[in-house]
Amino acid sequence: MPENNTRDTVILGSGCSGLTAAIYAARSNLKPLVLEGHEPGGQLSITTLVENFPGWPDGIQGPELIENMKKQAVRFGAELRMAHLTSIDLNKHPFELNLGNEIIHARTLIIASGASARWLNLPSEQALIGYGVSSCATCDGFFFSGKEIAVIGGGDSAMEEALFLTRFASKVTLINRTEHFRASKIMLDRAFAHPKIKFLSNTTVEEVLGVEEKDVKGLRLKNRASGEESILPVSAMFLGIGHTPNALAFKGMMDLDEDGYILTQNNVFPTLNGKPIPGVFACGDIQDRRYRQAITAAGSGCMAALEVEKFLEEHGR
Repeated sequence: MPENNTRDTVILGSGCSGLTAAIYAARSNLKPLVLEGHEPGGQLSITTLVENFPGWPDGIQGPELIENMKKQAVRFGAELRMAHLTSIDLNKHPFELNLGNEIIHARTLIIASGASARWLNLPSEQALIGYGVSSCATCDGFFFSGKEIAVIGGGDSAMEEALFLTRFASKVTLINRTEHFRASKIMLDRAFAHPKIKFLSNTTVEEVLGVEEKDVKGLRLKNRASGEESILPVSAMFLGIGHTPNALAFKGMMDLDEDGYILTQNNVFPTLNGKPIPGVFACGDIQDRRYRQAITAAGSGCMAALEVEKFLEEHGR
């Protein structure tokens, strides 16, 4: 391959972690290539007001924050490209990335492809994401202080979301599509014991009300046993049915946990059979199933870029 088609570093993903990595790598004169992937901007691109990102005392819209980060990365020399990774070969070095119509080689690789929230995939739900429909209680719970809200799910994630939201909501209704909850006994006991949490089992959400107003007004529910429908007045609906890490392309190339998240040492070093893979780094939600915040994603993106710089220096670049 010609030298000009070999990059010092390629970043997969253009969310908070990938763009932070791009800013740091670009400022180190590495001229990173950022492949934006199938969800450009990551989860912040479908978030409305972000109030907990340092430096924005009045908050900032999620898409605006992402756009600012893109401009900052490009200013320092990063190249952003709308492209999807078709396949990758980590056995070659430089690594070989197939983009379908082009082959790129990379001396280092930063994986920042994130994790996608699982949704019910109702048209009304999709229309109200950011307007009362959310997959992040930590991010958006504060906006619904004193309101009645619903949490969807029956596992530990749903219990954690519901318990966290009781800090703000006047009432939390936890809706599970089956009769039985998958959550651990300790989490179920905590949720059942909380006076603000009400349970609806064997129930599905058929529609989120408020599309015309761009504001959640309630949920149209259906009891799966009786077929009876009802309206639950709520001001917000939080999804607690988990996330899907965008790491399928790396299966067999590196260690993944039981849910498909990349396992790392010291936050950013992916492993294969427990040993770090030279030149490969991971950051953001692809390897963080615990915090999933914009600021923690940005922090790990910074760490990944600094490790890339160190790796290239040690290998004569």
